[in-house]
Amino acid sequence: MLEAAGVRVEPVGADIDERALEAEMADAEPSEIAQALAAAKASAVSQARPGALVLGGDSLVVCGGRRFDKPGSREEAAEHLRYFSGKAMHLHSAAALARDGRIVWIGSDAAALHVRELSEDFIAGYLDVEWPAVGQTVGVFRIEAMGVQLFDRIFGDHFTILGMPLLQVLGALREEGLLPS
Repeated sequence: MLEAAGVRVEPVGADIDERALEAEMADAEPSEIAQALAAAKASAVSQARPGALVLGGDSLVVCGGRRFDKPGSREEAAEHLRYFSGKAMHLHSAAALARDGRIVWIGSDAAALHVRELSEDFIAGYLDVEWPAVGQTVGVFRIEAMGVQLFDRIFGDHFTILGMPLLQVLGALREEGLLPS
């Protein structure tokens, strides 16, 4: 998304224990957890890159009062899809900018995606095509691919659904002087 928007990026993985942070924040709102994860990633990477402005991001899904992580297996992905079937999935995406380990900006957004009733045949065929790629996504879908077929209604920003509140991020990068205003 960033490269398509004309922003040069260098992807770097963050070495943080996401599950531990989520466990510490078990009673927090989903948007707060997504923001904390994004901030932890940005902060961790920026400490190793003095002076650099580092973007961290995270997304999480809540459906029926349950928080979902990325599926660990195809079988778990199918279980998630069965659970989502006929329900509204709430996607919370967050981003944070850090410099020298200090958060200088944080933002988030949410979207509601209404999953249509999914048959076992659809779930199996969907995973035949989309697995293992959707194993790297918290909602078991890529909206830009066959995942769009999971839904009958979607409310929210397209970029948020892709995994980042991009318009907010671009505004923050302009504020930091990295993009022209």
